[in-house]
Amino acid sequence: MSMNTPNEIKNYQIRINSLLDKAVPPSNNNSNLNDAMRYAVISGGKRIRPLLIYSSGLCLGAQVNKLDAPAVSIELLHAFSLVHDDLPSMDNDDLRRGLPTTHKKFSEATAILAADALQTLSFELIANSGSLSDYEKTQLVSLIAKACGSSGMTGGQSIDLASEGKTLTKSELHEMYSMKTGALIHASIMAPFCIIDESSQDIRAMMSEFAWILGLAFQIRDDLLDIEESSEVIGKTANSDIKNNKATWPAIFGIQESHNYCDELLKKCIKHLEFFNHKADPLRWLTNYLINRKY
Repeated sequence: MSMNTPNEIKNYQIRINSLLDKAVPPSNNNSNLNDAMRYAVISGGKRIRPLLIYSSGLCLGAQVNKLDAPAVSIELLHAFSLVHDDLPSMDNDDLRRGLPTTHKKFSEATAILAADALQTLSFELIANSGSLSDYEKTQLVSLIAKACGSSGMTGGQSIDLASEGKTLTKSELHEMYSMKTGALIHASIMAPFCIIDESSQDIRAMMSEFAWILGLAFQIRDDLLDIEESSEVIGKTANSDIKNNKATWPAIFGIQESHNYCDELLKKCIKHLEFFNHKADPLRWLTNYLINRKY
């Protein structure tokens, strides 16, 4: 693996942070809506989903400037989902990224409006991109909208809420995790295919499977962090899954089994990337980090 890989990831983090700062409207003296939007987006975050877009794009030889709009769009949608997830009617969390959640910093009504505005802004940015063709815009909007809708992230959150206090089967947990977490990760990894038409169906299928496996492992690791790390380390309220009686992999199948399964899924992910050789070094590094992360 290239010794420069972490630096490449850092450079893409700097790039996406700059783009996000430009994309989210500045403060408005007549309303705190823009302040709440900026707070939800700019106040922290590892930018995992944009980094997956750029890293996947590197595997395919995509033009970086064509990846900017989907990278910003997906991060705004991720921020939108976090604001909603933290609301009292959802997970009722007080802490996010080491800071008060958006509804605690502002108000519940303002948080809802800010999240709604971030969602629409995400699609506006793709529609108005000067780097993408109309066909590419259509493909991206279709991919991302499906990942966020009732068959994706929003539907998964609904299942998550309905499953509190229940013991789910492995296949039921797979479905819930794939929808609420995996769908947006899958869309991030597959977004470059919307602008690279010449990729073979075999490569598309391989990367699609890789993306679903990574999404599953990412959520299981998230569940483990909620149990094993402190609020100060993870930047959000620890043990919130236990408090809310959530159906999670560690709660149902045990902590050690969850660690073992993450290790198994990591090996599968790395195997899927062998085809790309050194082109996949950033994505390979990112995959190892995400599945083994400590916060």
